[in-house]
This record gives sequence, structure tokens and C-alpha cells, in this order.
Amino acid sequence: MSKAMSKAATDSPATYGIMAEFTESSALIHAAEHLRDAGYTKVEAYTPIPVHGLDVAIGHKPSRLPWLVLAGGLTGSSGLFAFMTWVNLVDYPMNIGGRPHFSWPAFVPITFEGMVLFSALAAVFGLFLICGFPRPYHPVFNAPGFERATTDGFFLCIETSDPLYDAAKAKSILTGLGATAVNEFSE
Repeated sequence: MSKAMSKAATDSPATYGIMAEFTESSALIHAAEHLRDAGYTKVEAYTPIPVHGLDVAIGHKPSRLPWLVLAGGLTGSSGLFAFMTWVNLVDYPMNIGGRPHFSWPAFVPITFEGMVLFSALAAVFGLFLICGFPRPYHPVFNAPGFERATTDGFFLCIETSDPLYDAAKAKSILTGLGATAVNEFSE
């Protein structure tokens, strides 16, 4: 019997983190700044509306997405310009009305459209790559009351993978920072 109980205990899902709920965005920002200054690195916030300055308060680094979009735009514009140049000079040169083979002003609209197309594709697929989409399930969905994150709840999560994670200490810190509810939740 004890063997069955120990097996059931080992089959239980592991703890993912601790979730704190706040009533307003200013309290959430203050708590995020406090945790960042205390040295916590695996902290994430969930809000129903965009909160200005929250990414800085948590300590997120700037995204690499703008660089991917720039690279996509440069690739599209230079690639299509080079392709049109090759077609008109090497592959299929046609002398119509004595015009030059390399008439670059005619290439400008297609070059611009190629830049826009490749930038948009880089933005979409780069976002999927960086964010890890598609991800239909995340462990934070198991946190009590988390369904309010899309309506009126402001949540702050500390993951167990954080080097400073200690459930009792984190709970006391978050409660002291004004959290209305603090709960540990599993994966």
C-alpha cells in the first residue's frame, strides 16, 4: 500500500511557480520592480490591457524582432533588384526603342513591394519563432483565478526555475507588496 502511495506521490505534477494577483496595474509594476531589484529573473506578468513600462519593470530585454524585419526587408529588396538586373542584362536582354538594358527606375516599384512582402513574412514567422507559437497550453492556465487575466486581473508569476525561488519567501514578499491572492500552482 505504501508503494502505491509513493508512486501516486511521484506521479503528481511538478510545481511550475507561484502566481500573485493584483487589483491595479500600478501595484503590479511596483511588485515587478521590487522582484527585479531583488534579483528574480524568471518573472512574467499577465494583464488584460497593455501596461506601459511593465516590460522595463520586469527586466525584459529588447526584442530581436525588429532586426529580423529589417533583414527580411533588405533581403527582399536587394534580392528582387538583383533578380530584375540579371533578367534584363544577362538572361533575356531586349532592346526596345533604343532604351538601355539597365533601366533602374523601372525596378523601384517591384523593389519596394519585395521589401514590404519579405518584411511582413519575416515579422510573422519571426514572431512565431521568438514566442514559441503555436502553444495551445501553458502551465499558468492551472493557476487559480487566472481566467480573469483577460478581463480585470493583473497577475505576476515567479517560476520555480528561478535561482532565487523559495515558495514561502516569495509568498511573503508578494503578500507584502499588496497582492490580493498568492497561490502555488502545478504544471
